[in-house]
Order: sequence, then C-alpha cells, then structure tokens
Amino acid sequence: MNHLFLPHTDPVGLALRGFARAHAPLVQLHEDPLFVTATAPHPDRRTALVSGGGSGHEPLHTGFVGRGMLDAAVPGRIFASPHNRQVYEASRAVAREQGVIHIVKNYTGDRINFGIADERLRADGIKVQRVLVDDDLATESDRTATGRRGTGATVAVEKILGSAADTGLGLDELALLGREVAGASRSLAVAGRAHTSPSRGGEAFTLAPDEIEYGVGIHGERAATTIDRPALDNVAERMTTELLESLPSTREGVLLLVNGLGATTALELYAVHELVSQILEKRGIDVAARLVGSYVPALDMSGFSLTLTALRPGWLDLWQKPARTPAFPATERFA
Repeated sequence: MNHLFLPHTDPVGLALRGFARAHAPLVQLHEDPLFVTATAPHPDRRTALVSGGGSGHEPLHTGFVGRGMLDAAVPGRIFASPHNRQVYEASRAVAREQGVIHIVKNYTGDRINFGIADERLRADGIKVQRVLVDDDLATESDRTATGRRGTGATVAVEKILGSAADTGLGLDELALLGREVAGASRSLAVAGRAHTSPSRGGEAFTLAPDEIEYGVGIHGERAATTIDRPALDNVAERMTTELLESLPSTREGVLLLVNGLGATTALELYAVHELVSQILEKRGIDVAARLVGSYVPALDMSGFSLTLTALRPGWLDLWQKPARTPAFPATERFA
C-alpha cells in the first residue's frame, strides 16, 4: 500500500496551498520560507503564539491557527522539524509588543531549531519564551535521555494558552500558564498497524494480527515492547490506570482527549471514549471537558492515544472560550 503522493513532488507544499485556499478567510500562507499566519487575531492580544513541527500530524498545527489559538504555525517536511529560518520569520511576522511564546513539542530537532530562532529573535530585540510539551508516558524512563515526548497535550496547551492570550495576558504570565498545563497533562498511544512510509511505501514497521504496539510514538517510534492484543476494554483500563497514576491531583476534574492516529474510524474512537468515560466515572473522576477525533494523527497509523489534563481553577473557562480556526471544534461543558 502506498500514499497518493507522486514521486518527485512536494506533498507538503501542495497540501498547504490547498489548505490555505480552503480556509482563506482565516489563514494566510507564506511560501518563502513556509509558514501559516492568522488573518484576524484578537485585537487585545499582546503576546503572539507560534508552534510547529513535522507534517503528517494535521490538523496539528496549521489547523489551529486563528483567533483564540495560534498566531502562526510552522510546518516541516513529513515527520521532520521545520527549519529555524521558518520559525524565525514566522515569529517576526506575528510578534506583538510583549513578544512571542513558542510552543514546542519535546523532540530534539524541534528544540534545536526553535532554539536557534529564539536566539535570532532576541538579537532583534524581540522577547521570547518557550513552553515545552512533554506528555508521553511511554518515554518517561531513566533509560530515555530526552524525557517524555510531546504529543496530544499540545492541543490542550494551544487552546488554553490561546484563550488566555486573547485576554491580553503578558509574556511571562502566559509562559507560566503554558508550562503548568503541559506539566498537568499525560498521554499514551497504542497502534495495531504502523503508518505507511511516505518515502518507500509499505508499513513503517510490522505487527502480527494478534499484537499491538503499546506506547507508540506519533512518528512511528516503536514502543519498548510489543504486547499481545488485549480486548479493547482491557487496553482502555490499562492506559487509563497508568495515566491517572502519573497525573497530578485535581479538584477541578480532567480534560479528556481521545485522539485517532490517522486510520482509526470515528466509530472506534467513540467506543474508546465511552469505555474510558465509564472507567473514570467508576473512580469518581469528573470529566469536565472532552474532545474526540483525529487531532494529532501519524499519517495513516491505525491506533489511538489518550490524553488527560488535570484541570486547575480557570482552565475550563479558557478551554470553553470560542476559537475561530480551520480545525478546532466548538467546546462545551458536559455534566
């Protein structure tokens, strides 16, 4: 099985041109270097929000550009960090009086390239702060030099921080809030089939029909172990238990994200959502907000991730504030 990408073409550039054409009232595409900006950010915003990373995870991050979320998103090639020049030029284009917040997923290439852009921006007199998202429990180990990867919690950080930025919050206050949201979030992902390799075709790694990859990464990184495929309710129980054991305590309830990895149907995702909701309910945990859909996929990987964020006072209100972006849906409180 192969992707529809033709040899010797630029799928990222082609897709972004189509994305910008489809959402012309909301976003503007810049092609040299490549980045996307919001056409109508909130007038009260004093600090810009910029994020980015490898392509293949759409709608992250370009789909979250617009009022109430990001000022700019910087896409790299498939599963590859954007170049530091892209980050620099995007940040310069949207910087406000208070400066720029960079929301960076915890991957080496992203950290390096955003870091170089940070230095260039500071040399220009533009203030910069970084919020590092590192929520993936699968890489929380003494054996892992880089620490937890950044995955589904990026959605929570970008939404809550975006709403806060629209209130006119300053650079340092936003950076602190973003770090708190990232620190209160944990994720885990499982897959029953790898994504299709865009460079060579075929599955990026192989699993037997009775196996799953428990703790897979959003770029197809293998887990520490491959396990026998359990019943869905059992895997949901195991994942939820591990997330809760690592999650900070809260009296405000949790935000639950059930995220598809690309080839998982809505039917399957809602089944997972129901099972996880039942598990949390039995444990007396209030799910104050929820989001179900494919928001941080891994091309066409078959699997899903769970993200829990332990809410703090005021965060739910920020999550529920409306956003006008190509991909973020309406939000509401569930009783």
